[in-house]
Amino acid sequence: MQRVYSALRPLTLLCLVFLLVNCKEEPEEIPSQKEELNAWFEEKYEEELQMSPLQMTVIGRKDLYGELDDMSLEAQQRHLDWKAATVEELREKFNYENLDAADKTSYDLWVYQYEQELEGKPFWESDYVFHQMMGVHALFPNLMMNFHTVDSVSDMEAYISRLREGGRAMNQLIDRAEAQAEEGIIPPEFSFKIVLQQSKAVIDGQPFTDSDTPSPLWGDVNRKLAALSEAGLEEAMVDSLRASASDALVNDLQPAYENLIAWLESEMPNAEATPTGVSRHPNGEAYYNYRLKLSTTTDLTAEEIHEIGLAEVARIQGEMEAIKEKVGFEGTLKEFFEFVNTDEQFFFPNTDEGRQAYIDESSAYLDALYAKLPDYFGILPKAGLDVKRVEAFREQDGAPQHYYPGTPDGSRNGTYYAHLSDMTAMPKTTMEGVAYHEGVPGHHMQISIAQELESVPTFRTQAGFTAYSEGWGLYSETLAGEMGGYENPYYDFGRLVNEIWRAIRLVVDTGLHAKGWTEADGIRYFEENSSISSGAIKAEVQRYMVMPGQATAYKIGMLKIQELRQKAETELGDQFDIRGFHDTILGGGAMPLELLERRVNTWIDEVKAETPPMKEG
Repeated sequence: MQRVYSALRPLTLLCLVFLLVNCKEEPEEIPSQKEELNAWFEEKYEEELQMSPLQMTVIGRKDLYGELDDMSLEAQQRHLDWKAATVEELREKFNYENLDAADKTSYDLWVYQYEQELEGKPFWESDYVFHQMMGVHALFPNLMMNFHTVDSVSDMEAYISRLREGGRAMNQLIDRAEAQAEEGIIPPEFSFKIVLQQSKAVIDGQPFTDSDTPSPLWGDVNRKLAALSEAGLEEAMVDSLRASASDALVNDLQPAYENLIAWLESEMPNAEATPTGVSRHPNGEAYYNYRLKLSTTTDLTAEEIHEIGLAEVARIQGEMEAIKEKVGFEGTLKEFFEFVNTDEQFFFPNTDEGRQAYIDESSAYLDALYAKLPDYFGILPKAGLDVKRVEAFREQDGAPQHYYPGTPDGSRNGTYYAHLSDMTAMPKTTMEGVAYHEGVPGHHMQISIAQELESVPTFRTQAGFTAYSEGWGLYSETLAGEMGGYENPYYDFGRLVNEIWRAIRLVVDTGLHAKGWTEADGIRYFEENSSISSGAIKAEVQRYMVMPGQATAYKIGMLKIQELRQKAETELGDQFDIRGFHDTILGGGAMPLELLERRVNTWIDEVKAETPPMKEG
């Protein structure tokens, strides 16, 4: 397609004469660049994917199936340089003013992602390399067990290759953690302890130790080989693959885990037992401000976010008081918290039967809402949804539930994971709301629809912005009530527990990282203002300590979506269609809140233009 030339072309002399007598020239049609632009985005997205074998596996592709990403700083710089070159090319090849609204959004998103990455460069060594919430020590086994599917001998050979590559990737990251520690940037002591426990669990059992129990990865190897055997693979080949996998685990992966364990044990004495937030680190205040901007996609300051949190906590506690009175509880809200937090009726047994009951009941709530989706959404997900317990090697008492996406083609379902090692930290009252948040109409709905979109460039189907995605998840908890959820008032109270949880995050996260709070200060504020269990509170505050700013995204995103819905309802009146609004929010994929607001405003204008309001009289 030809390049677009300026719309302001010289007028002919004849046209000038006509203009003098008020003759208006018909506007010249500007050639569309949509096809060329979208082809360009597809080309660049594919180039970017080829830099990350892991990302290709996550989306269900088997390109570079035996490889892992380069985890070095040099690779990170190469990606940034590549991204900068693409932005320069984008600006040179395409005239932004001649694009339609959808293409402008794609253009802006591509540039935004680059600018976000560039702005973060000074803080590449500020993010903790290993901590209890994230790190290759736990992510690698999870990837191999849940994402690396084995349907053939070549898939298994790729699996074994990745076991060998895992050692290289781990050692690259250990080198970065060591360099970071030399600058005084290390996580708190509790994080070291948990990562140490997680890492030891990965190499506990066969073939790493003399044990009757297989390690998590060895168990996965044997399950996948058993499936190949049942499909007809001859036993000699199965045995050969098993021997190769054992060799890779023992001689490539185990030494890397042992290196990590040795580093953790040697560095732990330098970790603080009662630290404040990341502001204590070199350049820590600037780093935290960047993390807030990255997480919320806004320019809200730490102080502004803190004040929003305080106001939201007060509002939600008022709604909690109303439910307390509705159920006839006589006592203070604090006493009601204690009742809900301790009474046996609100907990499953801390047994395998109780854990299965949690999964079964969560699944039942999700199934019921699935049937009601067409009344609230025009776009529906193709991918299915599974509810599972977190694998034992990475399970933590009281840690938050989470969602892993399926594949864009629907061949692998999305999965809602729950930490069920301590059922006393998993009350029934919050179970329903969390299921809606992680499943439908929450993350499964949002992420599956994004991945399945065909009307936008592929890179937009995989974009991730925490304020958008987690804002939608939290908005979904309230939406589920409109859809018929929370028939039990105690479970509706649990919804408010979940919401105040996210409001408290605004207060505690900013308190830790901008106001000098310690872990104990954060725990105390949580305990005074919620009915969340002590185990869950501790896990939450420790999460904020190692992932600064991330937890603020939920409430900020939810408040923006609610604000946009209120605006649409007010301006459109009887023209407002809840399905149209939700399709507008979800139908463009994840984006910064500013672009989301622009998208909703465009939809409002289009609805007004398509359906003029009725005249009075």
